[in-house]
Amino acid sequence: MIKELSANDLKIVLDSKKLNCNSTDELTPLEGIIGQDRAVKALRFGLNIANSGFNIFVCGYSGTGRTTSVKEFVQETAKTRPTPSDWCYLNNFRDSYQPNVIELPPGRGKKFQDDIKSFVDSVKSLLPKVFESKDYTEKRDAIIKSASEIRQGLLNGLNSRAQSQGFILKTTQIGVFIVPVINGKVLNDQEFLKLDEQVKDQIQKKRILVNDDMKKTMDTVSAYDKKLAEDIKKLNHDAALYAIEKFITDIKEDYKDVGEVAEFIEEVQKDILKNVDIFIPNSLNANQQQVVFPWLKEVPFKKYEVNLIVDNSVLSGAPVVIEQNPTYQNLFGRIEKEAQFGVLTTDFTMIRSGSMHRANGGFLVIPVEELLKNLFSWDSLKMSLMNKKIMIEEASEKLGYVSTKGLRPEPVPLDIKVILIGNPIYFNLLFSLDDDFKKLFKVKADFDLSMDRNDENIKNYARFICTICNKEKLKHLEASAVAKVIEYSCRLAENKDKVSTRFSDIANIITEANYYAACENSKYIKAIHIKKAIEEKILRSNLIEEKVKEYINNGTILIDTESSVVGQVNGLSVTGNGDYSFGRPSRVTASVGAGKDGIIDIERETKLGGPIHTKGVLILSGYIAHKYSVDKPLNLSARIVFEQSYGGIEGDSASSAELYALLSALSEVPVKQNLAVTGSVNQKGRVQAIGGVNEKIEGFFAVCNERGLTGDQGVLIPESNIKNLMLKDEVIDAVRDKKFHIYPVTTIEEGIEILTGIKAGQLNSEGKYEEGTVNYMINKKIEELAEKMKSLTANNIMKDE
Repeated sequence: MIKELSANDLKIVLDSKKLNCNSTDELTPLEGIIGQDRAVKALRFGLNIANSGFNIFVCGYSGTGRTTSVKEFVQETAKTRPTPSDWCYLNNFRDSYQPNVIELPPGRGKKFQDDIKSFVDSVKSLLPKVFESKDYTEKRDAIIKSASEIRQGLLNGLNSRAQSQGFILKTTQIGVFIVPVINGKVLNDQEFLKLDEQVKDQIQKKRILVNDDMKKTMDTVSAYDKKLAEDIKKLNHDAALYAIEKFITDIKEDYKDVGEVAEFIEEVQKDILKNVDIFIPNSLNANQQQVVFPWLKEVPFKKYEVNLIVDNSVLSGAPVVIEQNPTYQNLFGRIEKEAQFGVLTTDFTMIRSGSMHRANGGFLVIPVEELLKNLFSWDSLKMSLMNKKIMIEEASEKLGYVSTKGLRPEPVPLDIKVILIGNPIYFNLLFSLDDDFKKLFKVKADFDLSMDRNDENIKNYARFICTICNKEKLKHLEASAVAKVIEYSCRLAENKDKVSTRFSDIANIITEANYYAACENSKYIKAIHIKKAIEEKILRSNLIEEKVKEYINNGTILIDTESSVVGQVNGLSVTGNGDYSFGRPSRVTASVGAGKDGIIDIERETKLGGPIHTKGVLILSGYIAHKYSVDKPLNLSARIVFEQSYGGIEGDSASSAELYALLSALSEVPVKQNLAVTGSVNQKGRVQAIGGVNEKIEGFFAVCNERGLTGDQGVLIPESNIKNLMLKDEVIDAVRDKKFHIYPVTTIEEGIEILTGIKAGQLNSEGKYEEGTVNYMINKKIEELAEKMKSLTANNIMKDE
C-alpha cells in the first residue's frame, strides 16, 4: 500500500503557550552557554586541571557562539583565580644588552616604577644643591687649597734649586722646561750656540742634574694631584651617599620581600656614586648634556628607570586576553627603536609586552586560523609552552639574517592556559601533522551545531532571545514570534527534534525583524516580522534560483512535470550559492543495450563526477547483479547521465533516481514525470537518508507551482528523512489540500511501484518473479540480452573459423 505524509508530518509547529510568557521582556536573561553541555564539561576540566600540556582546543563552526561563549565562561572562571604578578624590566648594570626582569606582587609594579622615578627626580634635584652647599664648598676648597699649597711649595723649591744651578723654570702649553741664565739674562737657542764649548758642556752637565731633580719633583706633584682627585672624589662620594642614603634605605625597606629590588637599588646606588659628576653643576660631564638637544639631559638617567611591561594593579582575578590578531610581535612583544643622529638605538625602556605577558598567570584565547597565518607565531607559541618561558627577540633573528648586536632580555617565566578556537578541520590537520600539538593541547571542547528540542532547552532559547534583545537594544519578541524563531532554528538544524546553535544566524534574523517592527511602530517584534525577515533574507540571495526556475519555465532547461517516459526520472539536487542553498530538479536518463561494458556513468567518464557520486553509481552495478544476475551472466551495457549538466556533480543523493531510470529502461516501463526522487541507495536496495531534503522538495514544488499544480505531483524521499522535514508553509498548504504529495520510501521496490504504478514483484517458490511485475520485465530483458550476446558470440566464432 502506498503511504503518503500528511501536512502534520512536514513541520513541527511550536505552541507559544508552552513558553509561559507573553513576550521576552517577561523573561530572565540567560547567563552562560546554552546547549553545549559536552563543550562546557570539557572547558571546565581543561580550565581547572593544572598539569602541563592540558591546553584547550575549542572545535566549532563560525556562528555557533563559540568565541563569545568561551570568553564569558573563561571570564567567570578567572574571577575565582588569584591575580598574577606584575613584571618589570630593569637595566643590567653589568651587561646593558641583557636587561633583567623582576616579578612583583600585583599592583606593586606601578608603585615601584613611581618610587624609582620619584627617587631619581629627587636625586637629580638634591645632589646639585648638595654640591653647591656652603659646607661642601668649604670642604672642597680646603682640600684644593691644601693640595695647591703643597704643589706650589714643591714647584717653588724646584725653581730655587734650578736658579742656584743657573736655570729658571719656564711653563708652556706642552709642559715645564728649564732655561739657562747667565748674568741674569735668559739665553735663547741662538745665544746658547754662540757660547764656548767649555761653557756649554758645564751648562749641559748642570741641566742633567736639574732635569733629574725636576722629574722627581713633578712625579711628586703628580702624586699629590692624584691624591687631590681621590680626595675630591671621596668627598663627592661621601656627600652624595649622605644625601641619597635615606632614599635607598626607604626603598629597600619597602621592598624587602622582593630580593631583586634590593639588588637593583644597590646597583643604582653604586652607579650614581660612580657617576656623581653628572650631578655636579659646571662639571664637564654635566655640561656635555646641555647642548644640541634638551632630551640629551635625560639620557644618563634612563638606566635607572623601571620598564613596567605588565601592570595588574586594576585587575581582579586572573587575566583573560583575547588576541584576534596573533602576529609574532602582538603575542610575544617587541623591542622598539628610535633614531638618534641618523642611527637606530634602543635600550631596555623600549621593550614592549605582548599578549603572552599580559595573559601570564591567566588565560589566552586565540583564533587558530589567524594564528597559523602569521609567520613564527605557531612555532614560537609551542616553544614558549614547552619551555615555560616567554622570550622577546626580533623576528628577523629567527631567520638568521640579522647579525648586529641587540638586546637579549631575560625570559619571563610562563604560567598560562591557552585556548585555541577554530573549525574541526584545523584540529584534525594539527593533530595529524604536528606531534607537538598532541602534547600541548590535550583537551578538546566540541561545540555542536544543534541541541535537543526539549522543554528546558526551549525555555532557555527564549531566555537567550531575551538576552540578545537586551544586549543589542532590540525590541522584545511576542511569544508567537519566539515560536517562529524556534521553528526557523529547527529548519537550520534540519531536524524537528533539534534546534540550531548557530546563534549568529538567529541573532541576525531577530535584528532584521526588529527593523521591520520599527518600520511599523510596533511595540514588540511579532511573528509576521520574523516571517518577513526570513523571506527578505532569502530574496536578497536567491537570484540564481529564480534564474534557474525561469530557464525551466521557458523550456531552456528540460524538466517534465506531466506524462510518463521510459528511462527518465526527475532527480533532485541542491545548489549552494555562498550563504544560500536551493533545490532544483535535474533530468536523469538511462539507456541500455547488449554488451559487456556494464553500467557506465557518463559524468565519471567526462570527469564531471566526484568520487562520492561515482561510488553511488558503482553501487547500482552491485544492486543489479545481486537482484537479477545470480543465475545468469549480466551482459549489459548501460549509460546513465544528468542531462544539461555542465558543471561538477558530487554526492550520492541521486543514486536512487539513477537506479529508477535504469530499471525503467530495462523494463521498458515508463516513469511518471509528475514525481521527483531523492535518496541514496545501497546494494541491497535500501533507500538511505540524504541532506538538503527540504530544499529539494521545495525546489520541485516551485517548478510544479509555477506551471500549475495538477493534484498528482509530488516527491519521493527516504523514510529516514521524515525527521528532517521543516517545509515552507506554501508546500504544507498544498499537501493539506491534496495538491502535492510526499511519499516516504524505504526500498527501491516501494519507489518503483509509486513511479510506475506497477507492482515491483517478489520471487515465488520457484525462484521466478510474478508475471507482469517490473522485476519480471527486468529479469526477462536481462535474459534476452544474455541470449543475444551468446548468439552474437557464437556467430563471431563461426566467422573466424
